[in-house]
Amino acid sequence: MMQYGFSFDISRCTGCMACVIACQDQNDSEGDNPPSFRYVIKYEKVQGTNPLIYFFSISCQHCGDAPCIMVCPVRAIKKRDEDGVVVIDRDLCIGCHSCEMACPFGAPKFQGDGRMAKCDLCYTRIEKNMKPACVRICPTGALGAGPIEELSKKKAEKASFVFLTSLVGDYHR
Repeated sequence: MMQYGFSFDISRCTGCMACVIACQDQNDSEGDNPPSFRYVIKYEKVQGTNPLIYFFSISCQHCGDAPCIMVCPVRAIKKRDEDGVVVIDRDLCIGCHSCEMACPFGAPKFQGDGRMAKCDLCYTRIEKNMKPACVRICPTGALGAGPIEELSKKKAEKASFVFLTSLVGDYHR
């Protein structure tokens, strides 16, 4: 079974929040404080005398062994066979919050009707060979999405390139 997921490059994220707004727009969120299935965390630390700021863009990770699926008493949460995307059948959800307690990423969001909703990796866009809204809008390319094998291969290639260029740089000094 193919497993889709997100990739994130912390070195590229500027904390612009475009991914959050794209998610809200894609999911027709309205109101003064619309829910988003993606959020950005700001992390600050001081290294020596240098202040460092990092941003983490987080959403549902569509886990291989998703704990939310395992704890749902009514089996409202399922993994799609064709791409491994974890989806919710809101008609079955009873609003027990078990998924919320089990998820380490804070992905389940409870709507005004008391039932859970979450990131679905914009699978309707993926089915049309389009990128998820958050990935499409990211101005720095910090977010990616696709089959996990491809994302892992790209990460390994990038790590090899960085390692090799550092060796070449040391050689030429």
